[in-house]
Amino acid sequence: MMEERSEGVILALIGMLLYGLEPVVISYNPVNPISFAFFSAFLASLILLPFANFEEVKVNWKRGLFIGFFGTFLAYLAYSFGTKMSSSVNAALITRTEVLFSFILSYVILGEAISKSRIAYSTLVIIGVVLVMTQGKRVTLNPGDGLLLLVPLFWQMGHVIAKRTKAGPQTIALLRNSFGALFLFVPALLTGISFTLYSVVEGVIIALGQLIWYSAIKRIDLSLATAIITPAPAVAIGIALITGTPVTPWHIFGFLFITVGTLGLTRD
Repeated sequence: MMEERSEGVILALIGMLLYGLEPVVISYNPVNPISFAFFSAFLASLILLPFANFEEVKVNWKRGLFIGFFGTFLAYLAYSFGTKMSSSVNAALITRTEVLFSFILSYVILGEAISKSRIAYSTLVIIGVVLVMTQGKRVTLNPGDGLLLLVPLFWQMGHVIAKRTKAGPQTIALLRNSFGALFLFVPALLTGISFTLYSVVEGVIIALGQLIWYSAIKRIDLSLATAIITPAPAVAIGIALITGTPVTPWHIFGFLFITVGTLGLTRD
């Protein structure tokens, strides 16, 4: 049991690092974001196709439809339009509330126990992310923030369904991306469909990231896995710092909170 938990924690940590690359790739996307999401999900499904268990696909396609609908389609539309109406900083911060939605849904639906220490360490992580991203400045709320608040809720609704799906990670990831791409196809056509090679990179990250993520939540609580990946945006900021962005005291304090919180979560 402890070995399985350790594997889950390690997988979640790898997922955090991998998902931290996403904002870097997305920031270079030169085309319509909905079109970018469609091609990324479509390519991810093609990458995952050879590894899927088609008996599991037949049995679980209805659950996969809902995972793709909530976790990819609705989440991405809300993120895309919410960010356009708000700001990238607000988007990064508000979507970090995913851990709070995870605690609520995991407790109510999955019956997971949420310890006080898990809440405390998650709070440290969120404080660290806020410090790093705001640099101590006040964040102004925008009309799109309501949409952005729906994004982590949609993610977690998809994750809860996935957690209760008796199928391998590769099958769940294939179903999510296949249905996600299907739902995104018409909005992509209506908003101007166009292709960029960055969708290929994003497709690889999605395919690998979701394989790791679904493998992690098979081994550990959804709430714990979500808490561990909460610092993912800080990875993107770390990459920016390495490439020459000036380091401020806010970065230092933020990373300190994030490090202490994440290390605490891995032991919780």
